[in-house]
Amino acid sequence: MKTICNNIILIGLILFSGLLFGQKLSKNEKKLLKTIEINNDEAITLLKKVVNINSGTMNHAGVKKVGEIFKEEYDNIGFDTQWIDMSEVNRSGHLFAEKTGKKVKGKKILLIGHLDTVFEEDSSFQEFSMVNDSIAHAPGGNDMKGGDIIMLYALKALADNGMLKNAQIIAAYTGDEESSGKPISISRKDLIEAAKKSDVALGFETSTGFNNATVARRGSSGWKVEVTGKRAHSSGIFNERVGAGAIFEISRILNEFYNNVRGEEYLTFNPGVILGGTTIDAKKEQSKGTAFGKSNVVAQTAYVSGGLRFISEDQKEKARAKMTTIVSNNLPHTTAKITYTDSYPAMGPTEGNHKLLQLLNQVSVDLKQGGVVAYDPGRRGAADVSFVAEYVDCLDGLGTMGHGAHTPKETVNLNTIEALTKRTAILIYRLINE
Repeated sequence: MKTICNNIILIGLILFSGLLFGQKLSKNEKKLLKTIEINNDEAITLLKKVVNINSGTMNHAGVKKVGEIFKEEYDNIGFDTQWIDMSEVNRSGHLFAEKTGKKVKGKKILLIGHLDTVFEEDSSFQEFSMVNDSIAHAPGGNDMKGGDIIMLYALKALADNGMLKNAQIIAAYTGDEESSGKPISISRKDLIEAAKKSDVALGFETSTGFNNATVARRGSSGWKVEVTGKRAHSSGIFNERVGAGAIFEISRILNEFYNNVRGEEYLTFNPGVILGGTTIDAKKEQSKGTAFGKSNVVAQTAYVSGGLRFISEDQKEKARAKMTTIVSNNLPHTTAKITYTDSYPAMGPTEGNHKLLQLLNQVSVDLKQGGVVAYDPGRRGAADVSFVAEYVDCLDGLGTMGHGAHTPKETVNLNTIEALTKRTAILIYRLINE
């Protein structure tokens, strides 16, 4: 894993050396920049409009309403649009917008955004409000309605200037990125099918910094441990008849996870909810529950659920093997079982991803915006781009800048939207004309 990190650093240094070798923008590229400048105020107005519509993942009507606004915008620039219902997995749905030229040349591109936010209808954080001339508080404005706007207005500039006539572009806006519908085989089927028709995927999750982009993201999966012990009077605990009880057993398991699984680069795991006692009521879908027990009764049952993050499938499977072995080595008169749930796969730092980063870096240098380097994958969460990483070269983190994502203090930096839209439009233009 250290090799991965060292390679990222080395490539970053190489990319920064490109600062010395900027090239002139073409006539068409300058047209794109001018169009984006003209449209920037309109883009920010639309951002405010969609932020002020609550689209928490489980607010299905709100998610669809935001999708309808983007659908109209894509219809207006000549894209074929489709709303894909996801009620089968208890989610609102996805918006896909596609444009395919008569003589497609260059790279076929998939752009990825999402319509939902973590702020549900009962959240106190609902409205766009200015902090100062450039910063706004905005629920989901940074993660990731700002990125959705950048996608749209980059493509709008290309379409308005007649530069998509020989391109294949799919803009995919999922409606459940913050809490994906299960099974994944249904909720991400259309995204994966779009990737199979593409060469490149660009993700517009929140930027980690103006001069960073994401070539690798860790995957995410779930695990839960269920333990049973022998219910008895506490005076007999530890003897041959009673044994250790469920709470000591689950404590042993977690302690051994910490000591014997922890430590590998990019591998993390976290127990999020734990219950133990004579009886428990684990409401697993809501990540909560209740427990009943007394100090003079040996605990009969215990439960813990958590998450696991990893940089590769191999790392995930090795960690799971260790965890399974630990769970099977039970204390006296206890039993335990562990089960796993797959969620987001890993997006590895492939050679193709690094080539995309190199192209983005050149675009940024040509725009006199400075070089762009790879962001540490250990500091990024999972995202929809990971589902397509098996099929196409990927780059993510191309969205807006801001702070406090997923909190009531989430902000979006409005001053960076124009520059990031320019960078995106030129990147797409060069990809479709390779």
